[in-house]
Amino acid sequence: MFKEFDLTDLENSKCKLEEILENSKKEIEELLTIENKSYENFVKPYEEIGESINEFITPIFHIDSVKNSETTQKVYEECLPLISNYETEISQNDNIYRSLKDIQDNYYTSLNDIQKKVLENEIRDFKLSGCHLEEKDKKRLKEINLRLSELSQIFSQNLLNATNAYEMIIENYEDVKEIPKSDLEFAKFEEDGKTKYKFTLQMPSYLAYITYGSNRERREEIYKAYTTRAPENEKIIIEILSLKDEKVKILGFKNYAQYSLQTKMANEEIEVVTFLEELAKKGKNRAKEEIEELKKYASKDGISKIESYDLAYYSEKLKEEKYDIDEEYYRPYFEKNSVLNGFFNFLNKIFEVEFEKASDAKAWDKDVLVYNIKEDSKVFARIYIDLEAKKEKRGGAWMNNWHSHYVNKNGEKRLPTAYIVCNFPQSKEGVPSLLRHSDVVTLFHEMGHALHHLFSKVPEAFVSGIAGVAWDVVEFPSQFLEYFSYDKEVLKMFAKHYETGKVLDDEAIDKLIKARNFQSALAMLRQIEFALFDFKLHQKLYKTESEIEGLLNNIRDEYAAIKPPEYNKFQNGFSHIFAGGYAAGYYSYKWAEVLSADAFYMFINSKKVFNKELAMKYKKSILEKGGSEDMNKLFYEFASREPSVDSLLKIDGIIS
Repeated sequence: MFKEFDLTDLENSKCKLEEILENSKKEIEELLTIENKSYENFVKPYEEIGESINEFITPIFHIDSVKNSETTQKVYEECLPLISNYETEISQNDNIYRSLKDIQDNYYTSLNDIQKKVLENEIRDFKLSGCHLEEKDKKRLKEINLRLSELSQIFSQNLLNATNAYEMIIENYEDVKEIPKSDLEFAKFEEDGKTKYKFTLQMPSYLAYITYGSNRERREEIYKAYTTRAPENEKIIIEILSLKDEKVKILGFKNYAQYSLQTKMANEEIEVVTFLEELAKKGKNRAKEEIEELKKYASKDGISKIESYDLAYYSEKLKEEKYDIDEEYYRPYFEKNSVLNGFFNFLNKIFEVEFEKASDAKAWDKDVLVYNIKEDSKVFARIYIDLEAKKEKRGGAWMNNWHSHYVNKNGEKRLPTAYIVCNFPQSKEGVPSLLRHSDVVTLFHEMGHALHHLFSKVPEAFVSGIAGVAWDVVEFPSQFLEYFSYDKEVLKMFAKHYETGKVLDDEAIDKLIKARNFQSALAMLRQIEFALFDFKLHQKLYKTESEIEGLLNNIRDEYAAIKPPEYNKFQNGFSHIFAGGYAAGYYSYKWAEVLSADAFYMFINSKKVFNKELAMKYKKSILEKGGSEDMNKLFYEFASREPSVDSLLKIDGIIS
């Protein structure tokens, strides 16, 4: 039913991949010899060839992110040029492109809407890959794509190496006295008969000190280490930008932003910039009020000028004073396994699905949990969940799709699989993994992505699940699910003290909900700062580090509530756009948030968060349709109207 995760012969991946790619090329050549090509005899088998390659390569690339080692790096580096060259070669194959065009022209009226969408997307992507270009330009594009893949990996590896290389050792208890007990227990170690505390740049550890560290100098020390990581990435960024600019000029676009929008819901560059600037204008005054309140609060401590490394510390104190929120009080109620099981019960209640442990399924680590997902007592998907932070894992949280739901050329249904990876506080002997509420929100977010992929009912792999979904709306289902992590009824399903079993009380939950919009305008402006930097960075070629720094400073002058220190090199760690797929697309988070907030507002207006009828309509209209139709059309099908930006501003408490 499911392909098992098995990398026992990882070292030989290069040889196996070479064989798979060679066979794939032969299969495609055979398909091209068919005289009367149709959707069934050409597109369907071509689609399956892509799926089989993805099935093999995904675990190899995935293992380098979750269990990074010299071996995984070596295998990744061996396989990357093979897959990059293959993909470039296929995407520039004019015969495949012409065959797809012929099928579209000759059979259009007899194709169903999903098949039309597959062809429309594929033909567009072939054009964007330069299949229509002369041979010398195709050759150069191939070189560029390979180098960009390599640079992406180097950028990510530099960041991971820098994160793992740093330790801040503290001996004075006064410097750690405010840090929550569970974080402190994890940081504590004995050396030379003394109790000491170690903090690293891994997110749970970094957050613990930057948020609760009593010593301001030490806070700046770890903040500076975090924001100056991987200085060697400066040169990588310059080369990435140069190559991307060269690539899109060859393809006939004026800049990378214009090229990027070809696969987005937004149509024009001005549309994106205007959207972000309008949001910023609507939130700017509120953000100024929020920062002034924080400055006033910090001044009680004798802080005459608040700095970036003070923000988390004083924000947490102010939040605690305003809402009486004590993070340490909540964490025993968010024990990892309790949260996960309660979350599954919630999903069962609104979407009528069950999560059943696949105890015999293999995974990449003993701590990875594997579940089969059932609907009407029938298994339809599988999910792998890896939640705790580890040194060999890259930072952040993500969902990775492995298999897609589709029906193959023989009429057999193939079931989808996905991975969820997070970096939550580690369990330690005698201390389970106790989450912050923000971790709970992250889990909901990543599961939203996973459900979008796994709930698909689309029979075509190329537009099933998250495949074929426009990049600027792919965050919609993840952000939508996040909102439920602040609902009282939902929280009570899993917020239970890990020792006593006592459910988190109403008063404590009300405080969490009220605190949700604490500094929401500041958070929005920070996202807009990142998004504008990303988008404008790709509207023209920036050739030097000082030019890039100048762009970032100009945006901060206009929109940042507080400017960071000059040594802050945020861009060197901006892996979303330099080592991920978000180049000229980071705005997608806010763009999609308009849809997600508006969709959730329908639940608020119905006066019933557990509105099963509405949830099932969302499941059928949005999740099950995957990328088979444009999201603006699917949203209209769900909501019977266009989305409104005001829902987002209302939910965030920026407008009343």
